[in-house]
Amino acid sequence: MKDKALLFINGDAPGSFPNPEQYGLIACTDGAFHYLKSLNFPLDKLDFISGDFDSHSGKEEGIYEEKFIYTPDQDKTDFQKALEIITEKGFRKVDVLGGSGGEQDHFLGNLTVAFGYKDQLDLKFYDEFSEYYFVPKRCILKGVKDKMISLYPFPFVENIKTIGLNWPLTNGNLSITSRIGTRNFAVENEVSIEYEQGNLLVFIGKNYL
Repeated sequence: MKDKALLFINGDAPGSFPNPEQYGLIACTDGAFHYLKSLNFPLDKLDFISGDFDSHSGKEEGIYEEKFIYTPDQDKTDFQKALEIITEKGFRKVDVLGGSGGEQDHFLGNLTVAFGYKDQLDLKFYDEFSEYYFVPKRCILKGVKDKMISLYPFPFVENIKTIGLNWPLTNGNLSITSRIGTRNFAVENEVSIEYEQGNLLVFIGKNYL
């Protein structure tokens, strides 16, 4: 059984699409439906389109009417409501496209939503520059040699140690208000990260060299 879901949300449209056959569920928010349609994504692959439909009424796409899920709760973002539906359907791994770009308050809001789900879901964002996600207190990044690695505290990280980065950290502290760990790069194919307290968002970029 394919245990991973793919979710498109309303940021910058991806430059390319992953193979839909690797996913057990594919969904989008109402705003993302615009760019999927314009980029000729196979809309029949979508399992649902959700949102408050302030970006898209859905009326002109009557053929997909049974796939539209109206979620009017204004106390939650369309991204959050889509994740709730995906979780209810039993999926715990979610790849997200369209999480960055567009209006930057949406991007920050998307990170906040992802933070709220970091203990429930294996949630990873992908865009044209990098992939990024929250990592546990001990993790190994594989296949990353020569790629840019940015470590972003959310909002702080204590006693962090890294192995495999050009500028390693040894029992250091990171904070959103003082010191962050962006624009490093991997000199080994595997990068080890350990920290004791806090929360860490990792960005893995394209090849640095």
